[in-house]
Amino acid sequence: MRELLIQATYLAASVLFILGLRSLTRPERAQRGMQQAAVGMLLAVVGTLLHQGIVSYTWIAAGLAVGAVIGYPLGMWVPMTAMPQRIAFALMFGALAATLVGVAEFYYATHAIEGARAAGIARPKMAALGFEVLLGALTVTGSFIAFGKLQGFVASQPLTYRGQNVVNALLFAFGFGCFAYMIYDTTNTTVFYTMIGVALVMGVLLVLPIGGGDMPVVVALLNSYAGLAASATGFAIGNNVLITCGALDGASGFLLSILMSKAMNRSFGNVLFGAFGSPAAAGAARTAEGLTVREVSAEDAAMRLAYAQRVIVVPGYGMAVAQSQHQVRELADLIERRGGEVKFAIHPVAGRMPGHMNVLLAEANVPYDRLYDMDEINGEFASADVALVIGANDVVNPAARTDPASPIYGMPILNVDQAHSVIVLKRGMSPGFAGIENDLFYDDRTSMLFGDAKASLTKLVTEVKNV
Repeated sequence: MRELLIQATYLAASVLFILGLRSLTRPERAQRGMQQAAVGMLLAVVGTLLHQGIVSYTWIAAGLAVGAVIGYPLGMWVPMTAMPQRIAFALMFGALAATLVGVAEFYYATHAIEGARAAGIARPKMAALGFEVLLGALTVTGSFIAFGKLQGFVASQPLTYRGQNVVNALLFAFGFGCFAYMIYDTTNTTVFYTMIGVALVMGVLLVLPIGGGDMPVVVALLNSYAGLAASATGFAIGNNVLITCGALDGASGFLLSILMSKAMNRSFGNVLFGAFGSPAAAGAARTAEGLTVREVSAEDAAMRLAYAQRVIVVPGYGMAVAQSQHQVRELADLIERRGGEVKFAIHPVAGRMPGHMNVLLAEANVPYDRLYDMDEINGEFASADVALVIGANDVVNPAARTDPASPIYGMPILNVDQAHSVIVLKRGMSPGFAGIENDLFYDDRTSMLFGDAKASLTKLVTEVKNV
């Protein structure tokens, strides 16, 4: 009866995970999807606690208490600007848990415990265990480096060296060789722990050569690795819900990383093998020599916005840094009360994680039906009176369409340069993650409003009210 209850609980949890993932495909259903997934996770935990293999609940209770104490601040108090690194940090712990479960299973099966004779490990189970610890250990260190690049204590620039792909390939071959040998000799502890050590080094070397601007793709890929490691854990210990949720996580993370690679015009092969996001070769990028920008005052910009009939707002990472999403919503409300129409154009990789801008704007209560994906909104820029760019850079750079020598050439961008008038809110003229000048800033139709985005938007709100 207990086993039947456990499996029924796992089935219900799996269904809720699938429904939650499906709900996340639409912004208006995202909150419900998270609630479904949370209930599913609760059921999965309850089902696991009912397992007859649990000898003592002491350490489990301690783990739940410590996890709650750490998890609540991470969920409630971490600012949205730090959410990408918080996700990378969480991935590190998830992968660490999977790796430690694999190590514990291996140790238990290959060592005599309390006088009992070691039973050894069946080869199919060893294959699952090896896959689990190999991907898990790689994800632990890879996520830590990604966290460091996003947080700033590891250099955001790509750290490359001659022959790195050869070194990575040799490490991968050696790690896979250890994995294959463990399936042949399932009790060799030296090879097992060597495989873990190699995987830990691989995680570092795979992420170090990747630039900070490409971390969203990396985090999505690491999320896939963590999911696959969890699924392998399920096979190794016979836990159905781990198999299901790990497979869902692995598949969705993998697909997301592919979609984001396309949105950033990156080769997914380069994502897998590292060394992408490197600076452009000298002379490849256009310089600002001989070009001038047109600066605009807050008063003039407000006048333009107040009388515009169609405004498209393009948020970027600068909006997240300034935490100015509430001022953006207030400005949009003012324009609409004056009879204008305001839409928000969201690039797939705006910010530092998938959906970064959507989450920020939802936090400011911007209606979901005002948020438009790139493909939905790009055709409307030509009829927009004003395009208001807030802290976005590479995702609006026309060089991606017009300059074959540009490192971002071919990258899908928002067609901001086609609007009748463009206002860009930016602190200065520093380049984006691609490290190149933005042709949009020098366009005749573009006006630059320099300063902190929050302060500039507050000034715009005041001036629009006075028009």
